[in-house]
Amino acid sequence: MIEPKKIQADAEEMMQAAVMYLDDALAHIRAGKASPKLLDSVRVDYYGAPTPLGNVATVLTPDARTITIQPWEKKILNDIERAIINSNIGLTPSNNGEIIRLTIPPLTEERRRELAKQCKGEAENAKVSVRTARRDAIETLKKQIKDGLSEDNEKDAEAEVQKLHDKYVKQIDEVYAKKEKEIMTV
Repeated sequence: MIEPKKIQADAEEMMQAAVMYLDDALAHIRAGKASPKLLDSVRVDYYGAPTPLGNVATVLTPDARTITIQPWEKKILNDIERAIINSNIGLTPSNNGEIIRLTIPPLTEERRRELAKQCKGEAENAKVSVRTARRDAIETLKKQIKDGLSEDNEKDAEAEVQKLHDKYVKQIDEVYAKKEKEIMTV
């Protein structure tokens, strides 16, 4: 027999993972201001191996609309520029021989709505993951009744799992609302 506390802990771990994934996914959605996280998906061909941009250059945001990339080796400047162009981030680099600058254009109202819709989809996926964790935990608890768990203990554990579910859905709503506000602020 599995302890109800262990089942709850496993469910909470899955729910936390869903919130962390949502945080990460929303950080990669451009909200009209510069963030080094926008370049996390960019891989540079560095000595024949695809390497994350942060491992071959310093990425900074000197202001809200600009990202600067200073490579640690000047000879890979063109490789970095090519990797940015080939990535799907939608930014055009400008190279002055020393550093690469990316200027973040202001978002149109239509694009802001598209991004908010994309964020809502990510939040909904996270909620589905939380619900799945709840469902799996409740199914496991119901199976434990056959293994000798009392129905009262099962109902109490089920209520605890529901409280965890509500807590993490609320967190997801808060993370989404914050990102939506960031996107829609002109």
